[in-house]
Amino acid sequence: MRSILLDLERMKYPNTGLYHYCSSLATHLLKHKHADEGFQLFIPKALKGSFGDQVRYITLQLHSKLYMTGTRDVQVWHMTHQQSKYYPVNANTKMVLTIHDLNYLHESDSERRKNKYNAMVLKGIERANIITCISEFVKKDVMQNLATFGKPVKVIYNGCSFQDIEPEYIPTYIPAKPFLFSLGIIGPKKNFHVVPSILPSLDAELIISGTPYGDYNKKIMAEAKKFGVEDRVHLTGPVSEKDKNWYLKNCKAFIFPSLAEGFGLPVLEAMYYGKPVFLSRLTSLPEVGGEHAYYFDNFLPEHMRDVFEKGMHHYETTHPQELIKAWAMRFSWDNTAREYLSIYRKLRP
Repeated sequence: MRSILLDLERMKYPNTGLYHYCSSLATHLLKHKHADEGFQLFIPKALKGSFGDQVRYITLQLHSKLYMTGTRDVQVWHMTHQQSKYYPVNANTKMVLTIHDLNYLHESDSERRKNKYNAMVLKGIERANIITCISEFVKKDVMQNLATFGKPVKVIYNGCSFQDIEPEYIPTYIPAKPFLFSLGIIGPKKNFHVVPSILPSLDAELIISGTPYGDYNKKIMAEAKKFGVEDRVHLTGPVSEKDKNWYLKNCKAFIFPSLAEGFGLPVLEAMYYGKPVFLSRLTSLPEVGGEHAYYFDNFLPEHMRDVFEKGMHHYETTHPQELIKAWAMRFSWDNTAREYLSIYRKLRP
């Protein structure tokens, strides 16, 4: 049986985009694999068995960085994140490296930090036989900032998992007014603190869901207080999939002013429900939103309010819901899985 190892180590971080990336990719690879393609999943111990009994599980152990028992005969090893520390033990094993972003180059002024992560990513590039990037923006960033040693670099867009919810479902927090919604790690690169400036001219709430990072939530609330809207800004913390989908389905608009995004899955999740999405024009977001999103060129309050008001007027008068949903449906995990399987098959002996 042909053996392919999928590194799902990043599933140790629940309620993150990387968790959902790994989970969705594994699910759809197993759905489309050939009968003679055997998969081994390197996975946190608590998740052993999550993908059924037709795969072999290798769980994260203290010695895993040095040696993983039973992997010497692996033919193709897919390192699904550029900061993984786990490598094939057999020099003949072919390796695919997926790079999600080089955000560390743009977020930090620390040369020490940049050099540390550069060395980590370059180690993966040197070992890889082929490099995949999740957007054209990430590919361009890689080609401009790192040596690729002549290795092929291919863009494979993420898919997006769309889930409808029961009409009667009630989330943990129920907004009292129409609301704007945003989602992601509550940290500086997401730039959420600029969003409360939109609220003064609206009779609406703002809900932001995600795991807090440091004390950035205090900055968001300080900005809300500055604009006199702190009673209408709600940071829910991480939410369940059902709560997330309820907020996406019922929000007035989805706001995502991120400064550094390798892809941006929440944008497509909102577009699946036909919602107007308001994005920064930075990094990969114009690729994801295409011509069906509205864009902030800067984050000055007057500009953001103007973009929001004009965007909502356009949305409410042209009714582009079906066009927005059709755009989102183009990003399919089935297609993503087929593209990766094609690479694995070309690399096998």
